[in-house]
Amino acid sequence: MLTSSALDGLRFAFGTLTVLPVRVHRWDRGAARGGMLAAPLAGLVVGGCAAGLGLLLLLLGAGAPLAAVASVAVPAALTRGLHLDGLADTADGLGSGKPAEDALRIMKQSDIGPFGVLTLVLVLLAQVAALARLYDDSWARGALAAVVSAAAARLALTLAARTGVPAARPEGLGAAVAGVVPRAAALGVTLVVTVAAAAAGACRGGYDAARTALAVVAAVGVADLLLRRCTRRFGGVTGDVFGALAETAATAALVVLCLGR
Repeated sequence: MLTSSALDGLRFAFGTLTVLPVRVHRWDRGAARGGMLAAPLAGLVVGGCAAGLGLLLLLLGAGAPLAAVASVAVPAALTRGLHLDGLADTADGLGSGKPAEDALRIMKQSDIGPFGVLTLVLVLLAQVAALARLYDDSWARGALAAVVSAAAARLALTLAARTGVPAARPEGLGAAVAGVVPRAAALGVTLVVTVAAAAAGACRGGYDAARTALAVVAAVGVADLLLRRCTRRFGGVTGDVFGALAETAATAALVVLCLGR
């Protein structure tokens, strides 16, 4: 049976990372810690929905490209596009070349600049192309990729919320979750997600088990490089940076999963 604290963590994860009708009862650091630790579970649900719609379209004869578009659209819809918006804002902030305070102000503006537009287009094209390749190769492989990439995307958020990573602003989601996850717990969740991904891939053989595990490791590795760049550039993390990390990790996982045969 889940404890009250664990339930508050799950509510925080699903209430802040998805549009699912989950009411968040607590916004304190303890609930935020539980929510960030449970973030990959939210990714599992989002990825399952993405894979489900993709498989349904394939069953109806829509073809791999349309199934791939649908599987990319579902996570965007289930997050109200906030992660994609964060990706675009972070790209504009990093590309501005301005001091941290000015870059953060650019990121808070409602419009999207050229760096943001270009980044969105390239990332979405990469995600659709990778999933189309995977669905064309095997329905099961494409569905697994949709789930694993979504879980890896939220795992990147768990790691970004680890102790030692500061917030760039005193308010907002970034400030609410910055530094709430102990490093050991973050590494533990990473190990669990990696092993679970490898076990899922093992259903298709040892090669797929290794590739799926590598996809998770690559996803969080690339996301951590971006995280380090953002903390140096902005002085810490923001909600936009968290969104950028999620989309970056998802894209990296899909690219790795579509390599080879």
